Amino acid sequence: MRCDLHVHSLHSGTLPVAVLRHFFLESYSAPTDVFSTLRERGMDLVTLTDHDSIDGAEALRHHPEFFMSEEVTCTMPSGTEAHVGVYDITERQHVEINRRRKELIRLLAYLSEQRLFFTVNHVFSSLTGRRNAEDYEWFSGYFPAVEARNGQMLASANQHAAEFAWKRCKTQVAGSDAHALASVGTTYTEVPGARNKEEFFAGLRAGNGRLCGECGGYWKLTRDILLLCRDMMRKDPWTVLLSPLVPLVPAGVAVDYFVDLSFIRRWGNAINGPRPAPKDVLGALPVRQKQMA
Repeated sequence: MRCDLHVHSLHSGTLPVAVLRHFFLESYSAPTDVFSTLRERGMDLVTLTDHDSIDGAEALRHHPEFFMSEEVTCTMPSGTEAHVGVYDITERQHVEINRRRKELIRLLAYLSEQRLFFTVNHVFSSLTGRRNAEDYEWFSGYFPAVEARNGQMLASANQHAAEFAWKRCKTQVAGSDAHALASVGTTYTEVPGARNKEEFFAGLRAGNGRLCGECGGYWKLTRDILLLCRDMMRKDPWTVLLSPLVPLVPAGVAVDYFVDLSFIRRWGNAINGPRPAPKDVLGALPVRQKQMA
């Protein structure tokens, strides 16, 4: 079975950038469009991982292939932020998760108590801001799974994430992190032989997952942001007034690209060391993975 374990819809809120949050949503994709695109691209199971929200589930809950998830913005003990994918949850669990997400210890205690499957996402990206060495100790000691292939992250970030997981015997997952429909379902996790959702997650916990699909890159991110600009202008026609700024998108992405490269080099070398990852870390799964208790 295949499932894109990291995908967004218009319920992911506004772009977390000072001025842009007044104009941009993180995604303009309707949940129904995300669902149909994922199914067309061969996903057997479908979920949404909107930021701190399960609102998109209302339109999809009648589909037997769908299960409810979210990407939780949590506060680390160091004061930094991290994104945590939490899967196959209920409305009640969502409420409790959001009550605890500002206190990592309380959040981890609840996720473990509820025996929920959860991951730390894009651990070697500057997406969530600054990072602290102590954060990686928490990821290493208390997170059962790591997003080892993210469809929007650079290949080097994914390689370091996979090596981090491999060395610590963590379950590895993959997802597109798609905010535009063009990228939905282009990166996904596969569990061979699974016949339903329960067997899919049992296979992940047992270390039988495969990381499939593409990594991110400059041109892919630029394309997706331009598509978001187009969708924004379709939704709010007055934002056409911002169209003179669109040609600046490639330059803005280039700046972000080099910031992320610097972040990857710094923390990848600090946590994993400068040596390249073993061959099996780069995607030839199954790899050594830690089984959840």
